[in-house]
Amino acid sequence: MKRLPFLLLVFVIFAVGQPCLYAQKKNEAYQLHISKATSPIVVDGNLDEPAWQATEVATDFWMVLPMDTSRANVRTDVRMSYDDQNIYLSAVCYHGDVAGPYIVESLRRDWSFPKNDNFILFMDTFDDQTNGFAFGVNAAGAQWDGLLYEGSKANLSWDNKWTSAVRNYSDRYILELAIPFKTIRYKRGITRWGVNFGRQDLKTTEKSSWTPIQRQFPTASLAYTGVLVWDQAPPQPGPNISLIPYALSGLNRNYEGNTPTDSRFDAGMDAKVAVTSSLNLDLTVNPDFSQVDVDQQVTNLDRYELFFPEKRQFFLENGDQFTNFGYSTIRPFFSRRIGLGGVPIRFGARLSGKLNKDWRIGLMDMQTGRVDNMGLPAQNFAVMALQRRIFSRSNIGFLFVNKESLSYEPVSDKPIYSRYNRNFGLEYNLASSNNLWMGKALYIKSFSPETSQEDNAVYAANLQYNSRRWLISGQLEMVGANYTAEAGYVPRRGYERGTATVGYTFLPTNGPILNHGPTLTSTYFFDKAGRQSDNETYLGYTLTFRSRSVLTAWAATDYVRLLQPFDPTNSGRETLATDTEHNWTAWGTQFTSKPQSLFTYGFSTRYGGYYSNGSRLNLTADVGYRFQPYVSLAASANYNDIRLPGPWGKTTFWLVGPRFDLTMTNTLYLTTFLQYNEQAKNMNLNARFQWRYKPASDLFIVYTDNYLPTMGQPGSFSVKNRALVLKFTYWWNI
Repeated sequence: MKRLPFLLLVFVIFAVGQPCLYAQKKNEAYQLHISKATSPIVVDGNLDEPAWQATEVATDFWMVLPMDTSRANVRTDVRMSYDDQNIYLSAVCYHGDVAGPYIVESLRRDWSFPKNDNFILFMDTFDDQTNGFAFGVNAAGAQWDGLLYEGSKANLSWDNKWTSAVRNYSDRYILELAIPFKTIRYKRGITRWGVNFGRQDLKTTEKSSWTPIQRQFPTASLAYTGVLVWDQAPPQPGPNISLIPYALSGLNRNYEGNTPTDSRFDAGMDAKVAVTSSLNLDLTVNPDFSQVDVDQQVTNLDRYELFFPEKRQFFLENGDQFTNFGYSTIRPFFSRRIGLGGVPIRFGARLSGKLNKDWRIGLMDMQTGRVDNMGLPAQNFAVMALQRRIFSRSNIGFLFVNKESLSYEPVSDKPIYSRYNRNFGLEYNLASSNNLWMGKALYIKSFSPETSQEDNAVYAANLQYNSRRWLISGQLEMVGANYTAEAGYVPRRGYERGTATVGYTFLPTNGPILNHGPTLTSTYFFDKAGRQSDNETYLGYTLTFRSRSVLTAWAATDYVRLLQPFDPTNSGRETLATDTEHNWTAWGTQFTSKPQSLFTYGFSTRYGGYYSNGSRLNLTADVGYRFQPYVSLAASANYNDIRLPGPWGKTTFWLVGPRFDLTMTNTLYLTTFLQYNEQAKNMNLNARFQWRYKPASDLFIVYTDNYLPTMGQPGSFSVKNRALVLKFTYWWNI
């Protein structure tokens, strides 16, 4: 508690210290008027309808890269219109002065932005410069969509109904989009939306935007949108209820347990009900939250739990209000805690969205079933989030999380579970109107009957300044030893942390290098007694070439005083003792090749000291080749060579992952990949066929094998388990 006055002072500085918090919208002068279509529009990539000839044109884009001080060289013309059901957009993307075909990875959905010629629409339907929607296509017609949050970040796991078409010509490609009003959220009567258009042309290495954006910011920055001016208030979508049933059938065989083949059949339903055009109710009964995607395996040499992002559709819309409260390692709520690891979800409901331009609300309740073999009782997860916008782009947020075990009686030979765990949190998010200043101050307190009510809070604050040349940031965190977030992600407790970063960017006006510069970061951890437990100081130098290839060289020093026993190989072997101290220095490189080539590659190196005066060598490599737009081949490899005194000696780990993508059309995909993880002693083969037979409706066939790799021994690569799953989903609008 003794440091609370300091954090409150930081909070006050955030709130009143920056006059740009109150400034007018940056690109207010950029306005595009949208009128109701004068004739029907067919989304086919042909702009021969009379309605398109009656629209305003957004053109004369600004260059963002390689320079942000002039108009774009590659021409783009954009038009927008609407009718009672859809918003329409057309764009004519002319080729630049570099010969050759367009550049794309494949027809796979939600492609990687840096590796594709593409066009993206960014919509800020409340003109609050914080949350919005993004819809885009690459030059081959593959779709890309996401929810925008925190001013510029995109969650690509979100998926919804819309249609598009792309036609290619010798000098241009033409695209059309139709986005149903039922797909997005907006407030009744608002006639001004934030809007921007981003274009990437890899042959000329030019990235451009309709409105001017400084090069250090992404084109998704909602602070730099222009204004979409409606001729009348957008039409109300009418009854907006979507039913999304699923049916799943599968076979599974556990060879390790020598059990017979197990069959399963599940069915359930999600529903989306638009309470208003800006407030949505999500309902789910017996949901299938098993993923048809498999998490990418990693070599884990960390002392704390790893983080894997949420991909389940039910949790995604307005999910930032729940899961982005706090910091990346201080999350009082993390939805992946619900319903994974064989725990069934019985039902759930989630109300989220905008009450008006200034207020957002989120309410969630999820009920899980009991698991007898784990002694786990039925549990209820209830979350309430409330957010109030202040100034031009900042906000104050409140979060309450309650995880409660229902009718719980401990079982003697099973794990003990808490009767309840509750978190209350308050945070202030700073975002200046010009995007140069970002920051946060937060306070969270937890309550559990099994833990002490002393030292059970979190205090944290950060402030960042990011200009064209300078990056300066600082962050403070204090997490109590008794703070618990059972429905959250807080891998470390009982510490105080301070971090500072300074970076500078040089901007040559010519030559092969686009920009270059150093970054210095230092992080210190202290225990609750004030003794240093960790420190890392990192100095890196990055060169970004005009071809878009990137090279970084770095050096770092580390100090660790272990607060608990730790196996430095994370392979279940002997551990280093608590309170032992370790120092080392390491250095390395990282390189990513230019994305324009059909053959792409990247690598990273790390060599230097390690725990107990040992050494660690880490080498990674990624290669890819595409037969665009239909086939993409990729492979990654990660090698660790750890050398320690006895009893560990020399330990090596390989993690290898080849991947094959066949995209027959932009609605028909086959993805096969193999993951060999020597540290986890597992090899996984996953083959997934997906047919998107209607927008947001899919048929999946997924085959998975897990093997036990025992090199050089009888029965090498024996099967651990095998599964075949057929899943059908259908999106039905009522």
